[in-house]
Amino acid sequence: MPKTVKTDHALFLTTLALVVLGVIMVFSSSAVIAKARYGDAMFFSFRQLLAGSLGLAAMFVIMKVDYHFYRKPAFVFSALAVAVSLCTVVFFLPEVRHTHRWIQLPGISFQPSEMAKVVLIVFLAYFLERQKGRINERSTLIPIGVIVGMLAGLVVLQKDLGTALALMITSAVLMYVSGLNMKWIGIATLAAIPLGAIAFYFLVFLEPFRWKRILTFLNPDADPLGAGFQVRQSLTAVGTGGLHGLGYGEGVQKLFYLPDAHTDFIFAVIGEELGLIGTLTVLLLFGLFLWRGLRASVGAPDLFGFYLALGITMTVCVQAFINMSVVLGMVPNKGIPLPFLSYGGSSFVVMLISVGILLNVSLQSRRVGP
Repeated sequence: MPKTVKTDHALFLTTLALVVLGVIMVFSSSAVIAKARYGDAMFFSFRQLLAGSLGLAAMFVIMKVDYHFYRKPAFVFSALAVAVSLCTVVFFLPEVRHTHRWIQLPGISFQPSEMAKVVLIVFLAYFLERQKGRINERSTLIPIGVIVGMLAGLVVLQKDLGTALALMITSAVLMYVSGLNMKWIGIATLAAIPLGAIAFYFLVFLEPFRWKRILTFLNPDADPLGAGFQVRQSLTAVGTGGLHGLGYGEGVQKLFYLPDAHTDFIFAVIGEELGLIGTLTVLLLFGLFLWRGLRASVGAPDLFGFYLALGITMTVCVQAFINMSVVLGMVPNKGIPLPFLSYGGSSFVVMLISVGILLNVSLQSRRVGP
């Protein structure tokens, strides 16, 4: 009989370290702007602490729930229906920050696209296990293409290309490891050329803010006080941090120079205040998360657990990679948060719920190494 292991303490402690670091850095990066806007330096950090506490409580509960519960068809398709419905409802609600991404309720707001990430992983894990050995058949590819395309399309219409990209990358990884034939990959690549050109024209070229992001990425110095301002301030923050940083709370760029310092660009604040040591620590923590997540996936007792753990791990790590790449000017700005660290209750809670599922998979995994 396979030998089971206890809860993955390394994965748990890694997640906890990221949560604690996130709350601490949200306070440092947002205190001044929160005081100026709302008269309360704790405005953002208190909400982040509240979301983190709620997320950790949910994680503790969910890690005790057998992950096979999510394999029930009634759960899979009900969750999928709710996710699609909520991602559609946002278009009939008032705009928030010039986009239709948030559902606002008294005292709280959340992004349905965050929920869609987990729901899509559950669906793919369920469907790929059910279609084992038939990944290259149309009966498998068409339903997956419809679901992924529908969710990603709704997110794109919300003007959130970063989340849509994360959804598609995670889906592609799961399909590849399930045995997708190179023939289909080649066909998809060929089809993507004209489709990509059309999508680029309508989604980027005709959208001034996205087109500016591309031009800024290619030459941030062309408009240093306009479109290139954010990435230049981000690189300045990271560059001035040096090895040890300026010290916690001593950063300058967060003082109304770097936009979104406590959200999408919190990694830049970490670089400025904690230096290379701080940024490498963040990279190490996500590296540990990747290792333990892959370990749980490989050791899962069934294919559903394998795909579920792999999908959650890849979602967290792909999103982290995209965010840090944007901060360092390696890719155009995608507007995607850094998991566990960026300010944002929806992302924070959903990520911790996902980790709870991952921890339950690891609880039932076979021993596959240290």
